[in-house]
Amino acid sequence: MISQTQLEAVIRQAEGASLDEALLTRLRSDHPGIHFTCCMDDDVTVNARPVAERPGFNVYLVNSSQHCSVLSNDLDAASGIVLAEVIAD
Repeated sequence: MISQTQLEAVIRQAEGASLDEALLTRLRSDHPGIHFTCCMDDDVTVNARPVAERPGFNVYLVNSSQHCSVLSNDLDAASGIVLAEVIAD
């Protein structure tokens, strides 16, 4: 489970940083128990809706409660956050 407060804190941290390994390291340290991933938004190939859209990136939730991880919009079922970089055309 990820709370709305945790999600908002992660978004604030990502807004002021590059989506890179240094950010992931800080997020993992600041939010133990939450899994973090960065990717390009066009790598998100399923019909998932981001839980948040910010200039330069979208935010997706991951549910890992089953055998395979899936994207979700359910904070109560979420165990991870994907920060997906958006590059303007």
